[in-house]
Amino acid sequence: MPESICILPNTTGLGGPASFQAKLKQGLEGRGISAHHDPFDPTCKAVLVIAGTKRLDLLIQARRRGLRIVQRLNGMNWIHKKRNTGLKHFLKSEWGNWLLSTIRRRLADRIVYQSQFARQWWHTVYGAVPVPGQVLYNGVDLTTYTPLGEEQPPEDVYRVLLVEGHLKGGTEQGLETAVELIHRLDGEVDKPVELMVVSDVPMDIRKHMEEHTRVPIRWKGIVPREQVPGLDRSAHVLFSADLNAACPNAVVEALACGLPVAAYATGALPELVAGDAGRVVPYGSDYWNLEPPDVDSLLRGVKELLGDQKRFRIAARQRAEEAFNLDGMVEGYLAALLG
Repeated sequence: MPESICILPNTTGLGGPASFQAKLKQGLEGRGISAHHDPFDPTCKAVLVIAGTKRLDLLIQARRRGLRIVQRLNGMNWIHKKRNTGLKHFLKSEWGNWLLSTIRRRLADRIVYQSQFARQWWHTVYGAVPVPGQVLYNGVDLTTYTPLGEEQPPEDVYRVLLVEGHLKGGTEQGLETAVELIHRLDGEVDKPVELMVVSDVPMDIRKHMEEHTRVPIRWKGIVPREQVPGLDRSAHVLFSADLNAACPNAVVEALACGLPVAAYATGALPELVAGDAGRVVPYGSDYWNLEPPDVDSLLRGVKELLGDQKRFRIAARQRAEEAFNLDGMVEGYLAALLG
């Protein structure tokens, strides 16, 4: 009887968890292992919890049946404690953290952290747990996310790309920084500048941003995943705006497409964007309290990336080949689940 793996919950929609689930399923099926969402399937040998699930009863029953439970952890909710995002959002964020920490401490047999930063964060806030833990970076199909393709950066304008699932509910500060960046970059380089935003951004926020810059902003909204490689290839720089990100897929995908990354040195970004794959610069203030960043340092980093595109684009692709191959990620999860 063939082996299978249960993935909980069945993640859909925007963002990294859904993207990760799709990539992992693809990799598992290529190895003859089916992935589903039924822990009672008789072929099921292990359960992978992507972050958390409110169905703790299913995990308890799976443990009683002797199935190994592996929890994949990124970061935790924290912005709701620093900004007024509303009572509903606050309670939802706290409930999410409780679920994550409960599964980690009481139900998981193994923990896979998405980065060294994520592991240290959990150990600092909730303490160590007496089960094996390891770090596995997100992987990407290097034949799909590749510098080779019809799309190329425009020759008459410098394009800065921003890719996030959502930019609202307290996370729009990254968009504010991106707008300030391109506003100041325009006029300091030898071509006009534009910002391309691939994200769910409410109309009122769009209007507010456009009122505060003369630089064109191209709002792409949410695009199908198959369009992302082309968009990455069509830009000169990716600005990673997420603060304290555990292992953002947008960064890994951009590097695989040969797109250098500019970011602040928060979260896992110093781990991911190594060498000349991009420029990770000091934030310049207390980012845990959402203080305004030092845009001057970011501006210098982006100008350096624009000044030698060939070198940085080659290095970005090399970094992806070294650290973010999808096959390596799938093998790592297989070892955690079935090894």
